[in-house]
Amino acid sequence: MPDSAATLATPRRIAAARPSALPGPARARSRPGAPGAGLADGATGAAPGARRARRYLALVFPWLPIERLRGTRPHLFVAPDAPPVVLVERMGRAARIAACDPAAVRAGVSPGMTLAAAQARLPGCVAYDHDPAADCDWLDRLADACCRYTPRVAAEPPDALLLDIADTAEARAAEQELADDIERRLARRGIAVRLAFGDTPAIAAALARHAGAPAPDERGAVRRLPLAALGLDAEATEGLAQAGHRTVGELLALPAAAVAARFGREAAAAVRRLAEEAGPPIRPRTPIAALTVERHLTRPAARAADALAALALLTDEAAADLTARGQGGRRWDASFYRTDGTLDRLRVKTDRPTRDGVALLGLFRAQRGGLAEAPDDGAGVDLLRLDVSLVERLDAGELRLEGGSTAAPAPALPRPAPIRRRRAGRRDDPGQVQVPLLLADAPPPARIAAPGEAAAPPRPIHLFDPPEPIVAVSPSGEADLPPGRFRWRGVLHHVARVEGPERIADDRRPGGRSAPAPRDYYRVEDRRGRRLWLFRQALAEPAGEARWYVHGLFA
Repeated sequence: MPDSAATLATPRRIAAARPSALPGPARARSRPGAPGAGLADGATGAAPGARRARRYLALVFPWLPIERLRGTRPHLFVAPDAPPVVLVERMGRAARIAACDPAAVRAGVSPGMTLAAAQARLPGCVAYDHDPAADCDWLDRLADACCRYTPRVAAEPPDALLLDIADTAEARAAEQELADDIERRLARRGIAVRLAFGDTPAIAAALARHAGAPAPDERGAVRRLPLAALGLDAEATEGLAQAGHRTVGELLALPAAAVAARFGREAAAAVRRLAEEAGPPIRPRTPIAALTVERHLTRPAARAADALAALALLTDEAAADLTARGQGGRRWDASFYRTDGTLDRLRVKTDRPTRDGVALLGLFRAQRGGLAEAPDDGAGVDLLRLDVSLVERLDAGELRLEGGSTAAPAPALPRPAPIRRRRAGRRDDPGQVQVPLLLADAPPPARIAAPGEAAAPPRPIHLFDPPEPIVAVSPSGEADLPPGRFRWRGVLHHVARVEGPERIADDRRPGGRSAPAPRDYYRVEDRRGRRLWLFRQALAEPAGEARWYVHGLFA
């Protein structure tokens, strides 16, 4: 189902800032710090190995609790004469105002006031219980929608988001365009926002809360901020004011040791955070994917089938990039961003790494119930993003009968599969039954046995490469049967049950070599209940002695 609380929609394409967001073929982007990924300096023109300066955008939602309530109870705000709304938090028998709408603020109601005092000042106000957990969920949904701008988004409860935009808007003109677009799209949904940029998260957040707009001179704007921008408690802020200070700049002019000695370590640390030129980076609320490909659609896809058709291009792009790396993905997340700001997500998890785009698309199509059709207003999908958040090395090959593996990998399927495939053939003719043995990659689904046709024999859960020889202590007396006793790894095994034989041959000739001789396999159980997979290898001479080997173990 679409996330109706996600309220950000696609920004205008910033050609100089986001080459990967331009319409046309999808672009793969390696995430720094991800396994097998390096810095994508080529996409931004930075010199290889150069350290890119961080830039941050802070979004503060001053009316977030009221806007969340409007999203869940829109009937409260539809009528022109709708009464003012306040949110109340109860502490014992006392009820105090936790948040209020702009109409209540204009009437003199403010957070912290008792409910009785607010009703005396504004008799017609409507009170609802404050739900901080619901506000956090709403903030998380806004953060999910902001991921269309950058994957590095951190939530700062109760009412702020921090975006790392170093790879999104590298020029001040691009930053201003990004800010205008966010404000315009939020205004369409009736959501107010105060935003600002900064070289550190602390500076961006302080400017957004207390300046409310991007500043051309950020350092000068920080010095003009009020003392409340330090984020100290009311008592510490009052102490600074009583000492004669009015702005942050006055404290920045003092030595750090003097601030700590007079006002405490917390005040000194708050001043230092606003004075730093490069603070610690934010911690994104979701891990950065190892590989991301995205595509902007010049014509939004209104139908789910059209969106999935566009997703097929992204799976092919991601598969090609993973093939070049020698890797496969185990967790694939597809995000469908709509023009009205709603967001649909589909996730595919596999039990082993894969880069089979066709199989992945089939798994996504099986979940198409989570991808809604466009609403009545025609808000279609205009941005698709595919994140491969979990990758592993994938360089699998096939096991030869004589030991070793082939170099060419077989296609991987993202589902559990047997380690062998039995080709169709006459059951009474063992020479027609051939079994390629695979260790890591699965073959195509085997043909379903016809009525009356014997099922394929079981295969061991562990194979030895190469097979290990055994010493027949007491032969059974017949060349076509396994020994009654044999010694393997210094342990004597007494055979209790035997099933077989099964003729297995490999008619492939990799590298121009001749195919190995056919083998007769037996499933053997000893007196202790251990089950082994034995085969007989005859010498080329007719009178040669039969050689026996252990090739695998059953459960």
